[in-house]
Amino acid sequence: MTAIPQGRTRRAAMASAVCALVVSGAGLTGCSEDPDEGTNGVGKLPAAEIQRKTRTAADSADAVHLAGNVVAGGRTYKLDMQLKSDGGTGSVTAQGATFQLLRIDEQLYLKADAGFWSDAGGDGKADAGAVDKLNGKFVKVPQGDPTYKKFSGFTDMDLLLDGLLTLHGTLATDGHHEQAGTRTIRITGDKGSGGTLDVSLEGDPYPLLLTRAGGGGTLTFSDWGKDFTLEKPKKNDTVDYGKQLPTS
Repeated sequence: MTAIPQGRTRRAAMASAVCALVVSGAGLTGCSEDPDEGTNGVGKLPAAEIQRKTRTAADSADAVHLAGNVVAGGRTYKLDMQLKSDGGTGSVTAQGATFQLLRIDEQLYLKADAGFWSDAGGDGKADAGAVDKLNGKFVKVPQGDPTYKKFSGFTDMDLLLDGLLTLHGTLATDGHHEQAGTRTIRITGDKGSGGTLDVSLEGDPYPLLLTRAGGGGTLTFSDWGKDFTLEKPKKNDTVDYGKQLPTS
């Protein structure tokens, strides 16, 4: 999370000082710098209305780049995903293992190294032949396999946004900030204990930075509406393991 830089704060202070001099000299009632000047105007709205508008903007976007950490089920997942309506691609890190996910329509692929696959099978180990076969390949995940249900959600834009973009408790605004050079207004749930969300004040009011409630992780959102290509892996880089993968 990034507060307004000192340079901007100093400029605002100088503007206020100059304004005070002008006012005292001219006998005027006063003036101030408007932090919402030149913005999309959502910073002047109540927190609940800001949340409604940012959800509308997110729901109408065709694509997004999501990165950060999510804590779920006692595990921390590091995500770096490009998502759109018909699929997604990117990487997920969990329990020290990093793997790539690619979903095109209903077909999900998982790519991981030998270490990931050698630990498959719970208390047992995947056999060496299976590890060699799967190592570094895009493995087609059968839709009936538990792995499909477990990992396909990381590639589902609508599902992820519905689950993530929620603040809990009483909503309030918490000042103007910046995220990656873009001016934002921050809204909070229960003074921050229910999460915080930085919403863009430039262009569409997209969510840019989310801190989830209860230490549930921090995520950044970028490239809203920026399309990208989902390409099916080459045949020699793909393995169809069968009806069921080793259990990870």
